[in-house]
Amino acid sequence: MKKTFTAVIERCPDTGLYVGHVPGFAGAHSQGASLDELQNNLHEVIEMLLEDGEPVMEAEFVGTQSILIAA
Repeated sequence: MKKTFTAVIERCPDTGLYVGHVPGFAGAHSQGASLDELQNNLHEVIEMLLEDGEPVMEAEFVGTQSILIAA
């Protein structure tokens, strides 16, 4: 059986690395020099965490919002 997890990805301004985490999934985070490397790293981390059993998700990713502020 396959499962899909949603990762939030940001780029660190100090290192230039892509950093990703799965909201609500404790320990499901990694980094990489490229988006492909990050995806591979997250895949490995999630597989490793799933060896301990199904995670109890502490939150559910819903989406993003843009907030417009008049300057």
